[in-house]
Amino acid sequence: MKRLLEIELQKLWKNRASKVLILSYFILLSFIALIAAIKFDFGNFRLHIAEQGIFNFPFIWHFNTWIASIFKLFLAIVIVSMMANEYSYGTLKQNLIDGLSKKEFIQSKFLTVLLFAFGSTVFVFLMSLILGYSYSSYNEFGIVFSDMEYLFAYFIKLTAFFSFCLLLGILVKRSAFALGFLLLWSILEAIAIGLMRWKFFKDTDVYQKVSQFFPLESMSNLIKEPFSRLSVIKNLSSTISGQDMAKDYSVHFGDVTIVLVWTVIFMLISYKILKKRDL
Repeated sequence: MKRLLEIELQKLWKNRASKVLILSYFILLSFIALIAAIKFDFGNFRLHIAEQGIFNFPFIWHFNTWIASIFKLFLAIVIVSMMANEYSYGTLKQNLIDGLSKKEFIQSKFLTVLLFAFGSTVFVFLMSLILGYSYSSYNEFGIVFSDMEYLFAYFIKLTAFFSFCLLLGILVKRSAFALGFLLLWSILEAIAIGLMRWKFFKDTDVYQKVSQFFPLESMSNLIKEPFSRLSVIKNLSSTISGQDMAKDYSVHFGDVTIVLVWTVIFMLISYKILKKRDL
């Protein structure tokens, strides 16, 4: 495993574009800390974002993992470019000539996917600890390290998403087309969910039960939007609607299982394509 990972890291290190994208990704993740500096003044009304509780433990685990997942496209570009370069520069064929099997090749790519997902998760964990201890009103050990399942869900979400990108990179061979296919897939899923919700299954939750099995939607379901958990949003909503918002924000075992199954499917299809393809 170490040898396979070293081969992939060497390829990435020698690619300038990949290094820039990886560094840009982690720099952008750091910008989450800048949210604490955002302030709005409207006459007598003053709003300091950090004072709204977004960096309170344990809510910060939910908030930061949801925000951080928005930037995953940067590493997705690295993944598809990594695969496209294998075909463009002939390194895939050369690796196979040098004795690397197709199974080992796929394993090396998946190890890279896991490394990216793990590195991002650790980064978000450390950044959240720093921000939490700087701004949180609750610093008790039991509170700080509760709701850690959001970090686990974040890792699983990134692993699945990068595995999907890897499959597209193998299938299409060109990074631009692979990213275009990713965009097209997300649009098709949104259209399908919209049709089920407003056309075929009106006034029912059937569309949710079906759409939870869609690849991208299942990943999205792992970490639900956190903003409606904030007290200021809840108060505003209850004032407007006259009802309290009732929403389940927890990470569910069923959602995790669906995403893990998709991850296995992505990698198996990737291997089958590579195995049958004449290189």
